[in-house]
Amino acid sequence: MQANHQANDQAPGAQNGFEEAVREAAGGDISRRLVFLHSGVDPRVHDYAGLSDAALRQVADPANGRYIAEGSKVLRRALAAGHRPRSFFMAPKWLDSLRDVLTAHPGVPIFVGSDAVLESITGFHLHRGALAAMDRPEPLELEKVLSGARRVAILEDIVDHTNLGAIFRSAAALGIDAVLITPRCADPLYRRSIRVSMGAVFQVPWVRLDAWPDGMRAVAAAGFEIAAMELTAHARGIDEVAATDRGKLALVLGTEGAGVSDAVLEQADLHVMIPMRPGVDSLNVAAACAVAFWELRAR
Repeated sequence: MQANHQANDQAPGAQNGFEEAVREAAGGDISRRLVFLHSGVDPRVHDYAGLSDAALRQVADPANGRYIAEGSKVLRRALAAGHRPRSFFMAPKWLDSLRDVLTAHPGVPIFVGSDAVLESITGFHLHRGALAAMDRPEPLELEKVLSGARRVAILEDIVDHTNLGAIFRSAAALGIDAVLITPRCADPLYRRSIRVSMGAVFQVPWVRLDAWPDGMRAVAAAGFEIAAMELTAHARGIDEVAATDRGKLALVLGTEGAGVSDAVLEQADLHVMIPMRPGVDSLNVAAACAVAFWELRAR
C-alpha cells in the first residue's frame, strides 16, 4: 500500500510534467501507445497482477491463454519464436533499449509506471527490465513433434520451475529434439521456468501428454526405445548404453525425490544409471539431465 500512496500523493502538475517528458522522449507511435499507471490496483494490467504467487499463476495463466515473458533477452526470444504480445509493462527507462521491439508491434499497449507502482502490481521488484504478457501458442501435435526426432526427453511430474527451466536449457544445448511433459509436470511457460531456461522453452518443441504412463505407447509406436534414468537392480551404466547406436531414444526422468515411477520402470525398454562415487546415489534432476543428454546424444 505504501507504493500506492506514494504514487497517488504526487502532485498532478508533477505527474503531468513527468508524463509529458516521457512521451516526448518516446516520440511517434510509441508515445501514443503509452499508458501511465498511478496505482497498484488497475484492471487494465490484470495480466501482471500477483506474479509472485506461483500456485495461482500455474492454473490461471494456461486457463487464460497467456504467459509472462520477463527481461529483454527472454522477451526478444519469445517474439523471435513468433509469439504474440498482448501488452508491454515496464519502467520508462527501458523504453529506449526496447524501441525496436515496441516499434515492430504497433497497436500493442505499453504500460509504464514508477518502480514502486510496478512492484505493487506484480508483487516483486522488476530488476530485469521489461515484461510482456504474451498469448500462448497453440499446442503442438505429438505425432508431428516426434516425426524426425532422434532424441526425446520425457519429464515425469517434475514440479520445480527452476529444475524445469534448467532442463530445457540443457535440452536446447545438448541435442534433444523434443521434450514431452506429463500431466502433473510444472508449466514450461511459467515465468521462472522461462527465465532459468534463458528462453530455451521457445526453442525446443514440447508437448504436454494427455495421459501418463499410457502416453508412452504413442512414443514407442513412433519407434523410440524408452530408457528410464533410474538406479535399479537392472540398470545399465550410461557409458555402456552410449557405446551402442540406439537409433531413436526417449529418456524418462522422474520427479524430484521419488524418481521414475514404478509403472514407468515396468514398461521401459531399459534402465540407465549414471555411475557415481560410493556414498552418493543421485544427482539433482537438472544435473542428471545434462549428463544424460550429453552421453546419450545422437551420433
